[in-house]
Amino acid sequence: MGFLNRYLCSRGMLARGAWRGKALGAAQIAQGRGLLEQAMSKIDVEIVEVGPRDGLQNLDVAMPTADKCRWIAAEHAAGVREIEVGSFVPPKLLPQMADTGEVVAFARTLPNLRIATLAPNLRGALDAIRAGTHKIGVPISVSPEHSLSNVRKTPMQMVEELAKICKARDESGAAVEIEGALSTAFGCTMAGAVPEDDVLRIAEACLRAGIDSLALADTVGYANPAQVRRLFERVRGIAGDKLTSGHFHDTRGLGLANVMAALETGIRSFDATLGGLGGCPFAPGATGNVSTEDLVFMLESMGLRTGIDLAKLIETRKILEQALPGRPLYGSIARAGLPKGFRQAA
Repeated sequence: MGFLNRYLCSRGMLARGAWRGKALGAAQIAQGRGLLEQAMSKIDVEIVEVGPRDGLQNLDVAMPTADKCRWIAAEHAAGVREIEVGSFVPPKLLPQMADTGEVVAFARTLPNLRIATLAPNLRGALDAIRAGTHKIGVPISVSPEHSLSNVRKTPMQMVEELAKICKARDESGAAVEIEGALSTAFGCTMAGAVPEDDVLRIAEACLRAGIDSLALADTVGYANPAQVRRLFERVRGIAGDKLTSGHFHDTRGLGLANVMAALETGIRSFDATLGGLGGCPFAPGATGNVSTEDLVFMLESMGLRTGIDLAKLIETRKILEQALPGRPLYGSIARAGLPKGFRQAA
C-alpha cells in the first residue's frame, strides 16, 4: 500500500504524512487506484528527461534560469511527465546547478509533472524536500575510485548517508520517493571493470537503508547488451520490483541497444537527455546520455507508447540551440528526419 499512499500524496488527495502507517478510506483507495491505473494505461514505457541536470552539469557555462524553465515547459507540453530539473549541491562545486531551487519552484506550476532532483548528501536532500521535489535520486557509485572523486566518500559511506536521508524523509512526513542510483554499475573510466558482485552487494545495502526504488546507471558508456541483460536480471533477483529504471550513456554507440536489453528484463523507465547532452564532471571520458528524441522514436516505432509527442520534442531542441550557441547537439532522428508515413503508437 506504500506506493499508493505516496501517489495519493503527490496528487494532493492525502495529507502529507498520511502514508506513514495511517489507514486509507475505501473511497481514497479506489480513487487512487483508478487514477494510477488510468495514468499507467496511457503509456507502455516511461521516459525521464534528465537533461536539465545531467545534460548541463558538465558544461563550462551555466544555462540561464529562464532558458531552463522554457526547456522544462516545452518538454512538459510535449508530454514528458517526469523531469530531473537539477541537483542540490554546493554552488562552488557545480555552479551550473546553483538555481535548482528556483527551477523546482517553476516546475511545480506545471500540472501533472513529477519533479526529480539529485542530492548526494543529507543537506542536499533536506533542501530538495523543502523545495517540493517529488523524487530524490541519491548517487551511489559502485566504483570506489569514482565515488571518492565524485562525493569524497566510499560506496559504503554513501550508503550510510542514504540511510540518513531515508530516515529524515520518514521523520518529515514528506511524500518523496528516494531512489538509489547505482552509478558506474557497468564499468568505470578510473577503475576499469566493476565486479557484478559489488553491484549486488551495494544494491542489497541500499535496500536495507530504506530506498523506495533502485536504478542501474552506465555512467561512462562501458556497457554492452549482454552485460546489461545479465546484471539487471541478477539485481532483480534481490530487489524485485524496486528495480525500476535504467540510465545509459551513448559514449560508444550502444545506448539504445542497452535500452533494448533492459526492456527485455522488464524495465519500463529510462533516463534520457534532449539532444544527447550529458557527461559526468567526475568521470573522465563520459559523454552524453541516450538522446530523448531517438529513444522516443525507437520505442514508438516498436508500438510502445511513451505519451510524448515526438514532433514537439524535436522542436524543443531549438531552445537548446538558442540557449547554448555553438554547443553540439546529438541525435539521429533530428538529423535524418522522421520516416515517411511514421505514426506514433496508438
